[in-house]
Amino acid sequence: MTGKPVAEMTFEEAMADLERVVTALERGEVALEESIALYERGASLRAHCADKLKAAEARVELIRAEAGRATGTQPAEGL
Repeated sequence: MTGKPVAEMTFEEAMADLERVVTALERGEVALEESIALYERGASLRAHCADKLKAAEARVELIRAEAGRATGTQPAEGL
């Protein structure tokens, strides 16, 4: 785990740190208090990654809209 604040991490950095957190928790070799701290960091990293993905999706949709391509998804019902 890095000491870098989550808000300053790139998506890739946050995912790598999240993988390290999950691995440490799965091993079960950390004390209870450290496990809680890791879990909190993992939740923060997950939220950060979700926000980064949402922003990237919005940028792609904007690019598609500017190019005159369809954006979003449509339900397949009735096809």
